[in-house]
Amino acid sequence: MTLAFSFWDAIWTVIVIFAWVVLFWMIITVLADVFRRHDIGGGRKAVWCIFVIFLPLIGVLSYLIVNSQGIAERNMRGIQQQQAQMDAYVRSVASTTGPADQIARAKELLDSGAISQAEYEQIKQKALAA
Repeated sequence: MTLAFSFWDAIWTVIVIFAWVVLFWMIITVLADVFRRHDIGGGRKAVWCIFVIFLPLIGVLSYLIVNSQGIAERNMRGIQQQQAQMDAYVRSVASTTGPADQIARAKELLDSGAISQAEYEQIKQKALAA
């Protein structure tokens, strides 16, 4: 008795595996969105979770139909928050003071008497070397 595994059997196996992967990906995406929401209470979250876990295909599709606009808005808001955090981080790390700013600040300190002429020259040399 030989097991014949034709090309079309292999294609069908790939399609079935792909469908399972997509289904699990959708389940995880929906459950993540349910728990990320702040506009519904715990009871409604529990009902959605039970619905998605026990009737996965129907639960996921119904959640996508009912909440598709909200999912997009929450994803966009999350992306905007991440971008704002990244921009704030870059601004905090990036040095916006160039040599001219350092020399001008040193000149102000020299004029106010906080530093001596020798210290001013030293700051000026460091700024120009950088």
